[in-house]
Amino acid sequence: MPVATMPPHRHAPGLSVRPGGLRRVAHRLLVLVAAAAVGAGMLAVPAQAEPTVDEIEAQIDKKWEQLEPTIEQYNKVRAQLKVNRKKSSDLQKKIEPLALQSELALNRVGDLASRYYMSGPSQEIGALLVSAKPDTLTEQLTLLDRLAAQERKQVEGVLAVRAKYDNEKQKLDALIVTQTKQQNELAAKKKQIDVEIKQLEASMPKTTVKTVGCPTINGVLAVAAQKAIKTACQQVGDPYVWGATGPNSFDCSGLTQYAYKSAGIYLTHHTGDQWNEGKAVSRADARPGDLVFFFSGLSHVGLYLGNNQMVHAPRAGKPVQVSSINTMPVAGFRRPG
Repeated sequence: MPVATMPPHRHAPGLSVRPGGLRRVAHRLLVLVAAAAVGAGMLAVPAQAEPTVDEIEAQIDKKWEQLEPTIEQYNKVRAQLKVNRKKSSDLQKKIEPLALQSELALNRVGDLASRYYMSGPSQEIGALLVSAKPDTLTEQLTLLDRLAAQERKQVEGVLAVRAKYDNEKQKLDALIVTQTKQQNELAAKKKQIDVEIKQLEASMPKTTVKTVGCPTINGVLAVAAQKAIKTACQQVGDPYVWGATGPNSFDCSGLTQYAYKSAGIYLTHHTGDQWNEGKAVSRADARPGDLVFFFSGLSHVGLYLGNNQMVHAPRAGKPVQVSSINTMPVAGFRRPG
């Protein structure tokens, strides 16, 4: 009896692989691996680095290059506008009496014409026309013609001058309209650039202190030091006055007292006391905002800005200024607060 056999194309259960199956399996494995890598952050796009202080400063410089010509053009248009408005006002003052004069002359001519039209020549002129000799009548008519011509000439002269001033004023007024529009456009452009500069300044790191009168200082971590530096730098140019503690004049310890008072730290108005009121720090560890003292008797003090610079009130005859700490013998550094 014949024995049944398995067809040659059949395989044992669990070992069957259809055509293309290996490729599909490999594809699924690659997808799974990629998904796992994304989930783990392996394929994440690197975060863009924040711009440095120098890069922000460069952007501000570039914006300022755009702003300065706009400011000068604005100043030019504003100056021209002021002159032209004065000219227009002066012309208007000249036009007003001419307008009144021409109006009165026209009214006289109109009244004369209306009277003759409504009632005819007056009795005196009628009597003259009836009784006068021909040569007398001719002379009178000629005189009347001359009087009428003279009246017309006066009116025409006034109207011509008035028309001249009117024409000049119209041209000036049109120019004023154009220049006013230019001024407004330039002011709007200046405002927009100002906004962009402020945005760039606001993007400075919080540890950066940027104040007019002082260099830009980076890495100021303490909030009190930031405030003290800004306050002291805002006084650059104020006069030195012995015993003064601000707000418009200072001596050396008066300036440092005033600066830290704005940050809520109260120092005595005396260099020796301020030395004892601060924490001692070495020159190597000194940070912007520290107090730097000079001479063995601690007779002078300034606010350290880093890079061997300070803001201080030097002496009578020299205003608050930024200078090197190496111009005097350094006694040491103290950190208020």
